[in-house]
Amino acid sequence: MPKFAANISFLFKKFTVPERIQAAADIGFKGVELLFPYDEPIPQVTRALSLAGIPMILINTPPPNYAGGERGFAAVPGGEQRFRHDFLRAVRYAETLKVGCIHVMAGAAEGQAARDTYVENLRWATAQAPKFMLTIEPINQQDMPGYFLSDFNLAADIIAEVGAPNIGLQFDSYHAQKITGDVMATWTEFGRLARHVQIAGLPDRAEPVGGPFDYPAFFDRLDADGYDGYVSAEYHPLEKSAKAFRWLTLAG
Repeated sequence: MPKFAANISFLFKKFTVPERIQAAADIGFKGVELLFPYDEPIPQVTRALSLAGIPMILINTPPPNYAGGERGFAAVPGGEQRFRHDFLRAVRYAETLKVGCIHVMAGAAEGQAARDTYVENLRWATAQAPKFMLTIEPINQQDMPGYFLSDFNLAADIIAEVGAPNIGLQFDSYHAQKITGDVMATWTEFGRLARHVQIAGLPDRAEPVGGPFDYPAFFDRLDADGYDGYVSAEYHPLEKSAKAFRWLTLAG
């Protein structure tokens, strides 16, 4: 069975971030991810991780001060210096939090210039942060119109073009369904590149249980394929109690 983590940017939102970490551990999650930790009290976060006995496994970058603004700019021509400055700041946070993965968000852009910018920035970033796994995630255009990376074939081509050992795919089942219409087939083709997995229910990003997709079969497939990373729950719970996590009990 996979190691399940909680995305505490989505879950336990009535609590402070340190409280969310403990709540995730109490439910039974083996790790947490926090998309944008940059405005959080980091000493309190690291203490909470230590007390809960679970790791922080992933953060996003850039931007460092996300508050409903741009969703990254690594593929935005002309933003190279901004990206590099903020990427190094993200690395400092990742070092303090002992994070293994940094998700490099592409931002809204299009065309060959955007692709060239993204590849060059990723080559630079992988060289700057060899201790960290950098992930790129195809995100569907319905949820994030104009986002550069919204195709799995493109993601695979970019990973190959960057050619670094510390870059891989962030495979989100919700986005895979929205983009391709077939999560399992997409995993079959691209799962070999996955270094981090996220899950949510279909079609509305609620609890990963029921609906049109067989999550227990997906978890079995991850095991069968030898995926040994975390599977992070990144969803908006419809249930407002512990019922939101019944799927975790069933999965375990």
